[in-house]
Amino acid sequence: MNDVKTEVQAKVQESGFEQRYELDASPEKVWRAISIAEFREKWLPREALADPQSLSETPGKEIRYKLHDDTPPYLESTVTFTIAPNGLGGTSLRIVHELTGATFERLTKTVANGNSQTLMLAA
Repeated sequence: MNDVKTEVQAKVQESGFEQRYELDASPEKVWRAISIAEFREKWLPREALADPQSLSETPGKEIRYKLHDDTPPYLESTVTFTIAPNGLGGTSLRIVHELTGATFERLTKTVANGNSQTLMLAA
């Protein structure tokens, strides 16, 4: 089990980031804020989502969305929200934001000092 957790943490470090928060709100209230579109759109606009429907969902525990940038290089990513009750009557919220596999692979193959042709923009 620890090996799987270590592998996931390494993947997140390579292709994205993780944030953790301790909230005073109940898990039910946090779940509504991340899963119901009317509430979610107050802090995560529909335009940021590649699809307003979640990619996957475990009610009351975890939900994943696909996001996309509206500016070049038009990156796509997934964001996973995981909630759990904490010992203080509130909620532990974990957010993992990762570039998608194809996007991440494309970016890692492009390096600033590579031998590829340099593209210049007209001023």
